[in-house]
Amino acid sequence: MKFAKEIRVGNIIMVDGKPMIVLRSDVNGSSRTGFTYKWKMKNLLTNSPQENVFRGDDKFDVVVLDKKPVTYSYFADPLFVFMDEEYNQFEIEEENLGDALHYLKDGMECEAVFYDGKAISVELPTTIVRQVIYSEPAVKGNTSGNVLKEAKIENAIEANRHIVQVPLFVSQDDMIEIDTRTNEYKKVVRN
Repeated sequence: MKFAKEIRVGNIIMVDGKPMIVLRSDVNGSSRTGFTYKWKMKNLLTNSPQENVFRGDDKFDVVVLDKKPVTYSYFADPLFVFMDEEYNQFEIEEENLGDALHYLKDGMECEAVFYDGKAISVELPTTIVRQVIYSEPAVKGNTSGNVLKEAKIENAIEANRHIVQVPLFVSQDDMIEIDTRTNEYKKVVRN
């Protein structure tokens, strides 16, 4: 059993005896008044959406799922297709991918997550390396403190291009390492 405050987006939990995947989590409150968690979830069996609000000390059973290494193959609107080493294809809906959608790239290796024999989401490696597609040049004199700027990174689908906050010295065409758990820049990767 886990407390609501320990549940993350992508976790599968049992709510009223039904397996639900947490698609989005909004936190409200303060440490003095207590936090509430508003979750957008989807029932894995019926695909029906649901929104609920829980207190931070509410407890949930977290479902442990099967995982298998897969490679991202292609986008077949509205499904993303992944393939395992035996060339079995698995289709996963866009809304189940969460933040993974921002980092998918043709041939990318990740792990498919299965519930009851059906692929329901993917888990990315902890860190990935992506090329900066576009970034504004640094402005001379704007270097006081830890100044960040936006950088667009490469991925398979242009509509899902992700923006990462990077230091001023990062420029277009640089390869950067990103932590996929926090969506944060880690370092520039030099060859």
